[in-house]
Amino acid sequence: MAEKLKGTTTVGIVCKDGVVLAADRRASLGNMVLSESVTKVFQIDDHLALAGAGSVGDILSLVRLLRAEAKLYRAKVGYEMSVKALATLTSNILHGSRFMPYFGWFLVAGYDEKPGLYSIDMAGGITEDKFTAAGSGMEFAFAVLEDGYTEDIKLEEGIKLALRAIKAATRRDVFTGDGITLVTVTKDGYRELSKEEIEALLK
Repeated sequence: MAEKLKGTTTVGIVCKDGVVLAADRRASLGNMVLSESVTKVFQIDDHLALAGAGSVGDILSLVRLLRAEAKLYRAKVGYEMSVKALATLTSNILHGSRFMPYFGWFLVAGYDEKPGLYSIDMAGGITEDKFTAAGSGMEFAFAVLEDGYTEDIKLEEGIKLALRAIKAATRRDVFTGDGITLVTVTKDGYRELSKEEIEALLK
């Protein structure tokens, strides 16, 4: 397992009818909070998403590259890239950049024939997961996920579980906080929940 990354908590959960990605919104440098409104979950294609923990610049650079590759793939093949193909591409990019590495730990998620989730470390190591977490608050998030996850969990409950996991990290990890971004990917595509929806679910 790669060294634990500082400054965020990201969570991914596979549900029966989709996949959930969530992250906090704080960016920190050492003990200083640099921003309270950072986006760490990104749409790559209509049914593909990525969450990143680590260097914001490296995450954004990889997101731009993956979006371009996904568009090129769609133009060449005629349909969108599968979740596994995006995860493999991400792994290959990270593995091939070991001399100028991307300092990040990435969760690739999406929905093709079914929901899928992959965890990828900065060296390109790839693991398919039913649920996972990354970043400085991952221990606290994992405790919630381990307790609450079931194989037949539905999207609505997966959303609530992801929010509880991020919330637990914000309470205990000083590098995690300042709100939550949460997205779902289903057969209908990518959707980001509004701030109001998230606040209502947290009550």
